[in-house]
Amino acid sequence: MPCFVANVPAVRAQSQEKPKEFVYLRDVDPSILQDIRYASEDNFTGKPVPGYAAAECILLRPVAEALKRIQKDLVRQNLSLKVYDGYRPQCAVQAFAEWTKDGNDDESTRRFYPHLKKSELFAKGYISLASGHSRGNAVDLTMVQLPAQPQPPFDPKRKYGPCTGPAEDRAPDNSVDMGTDFDCFDPRSHTTHPEISPEQQRWRSFLITSMGRYQFKNYAGEWWHFTHQMPGAAALKSYDFPILPRLAAPRSVEPSG
Repeated sequence: MPCFVANVPAVRAQSQEKPKEFVYLRDVDPSILQDIRYASEDNFTGKPVPGYAAAECILLRPVAEALKRIQKDLVRQNLSLKVYDGYRPQCAVQAFAEWTKDGNDDESTRRFYPHLKKSELFAKGYISLASGHSRGNAVDLTMVQLPAQPQPPFDPKRKYGPCTGPAEDRAPDNSVDMGTDFDCFDPRSHTTHPEISPEQQRWRSFLITSMGRYQFKNYAGEWWHFTHQMPGAAALKSYDFPILPRLAAPRSVEPSG
């Protein structure tokens, strides 16, 4: 699956293969729930995003291992992490920018930016030509109460409520109610926004505290976005290899005889 994009200044991997320092989160901790939105139609573009050939979270190994430690803490409190996105190919970042300028403003995706015009998203900083996700140390996530309730399938033909509306009117998500959907381009997504309920504020604060114990820093404009402050983070480069289906680990074979 080609993933290179012309006229993008980011440093890219020389190969389309996953570099060895990147791992599938499922191989590090399969108990962490995943809901990779950009591999589906349930995202602000309304269709699977270039570079996402599989609904898998890929991260640098130290980042994935830090999430495993957080998950261990949360499970003791009947909670689980749920990841929406991890490593993001640079071609996907470019596709987001191009989408804002394509002239189509579909009603089905306007739920992600209910108080803005699509053409404003780039100018207001909600979408950019660079993303920390392409370096492999950023992750978008939330929490789910255990035992996790089944999440109804997303119906692309259904009209869902705005990302800022009541949880029961939004697109299906079995996570705790953080006050907005993931990828909600609205001030209510700011982590400390004052107009969400006290319970929603507590959930956001709890998530930030839980992540902060393991060197994850929240981006104040998005309650779901965290960057791992690993050694050498400032020198990490961006990549553009595609997210491909994960190969199952080989099963051990008992010796015969």
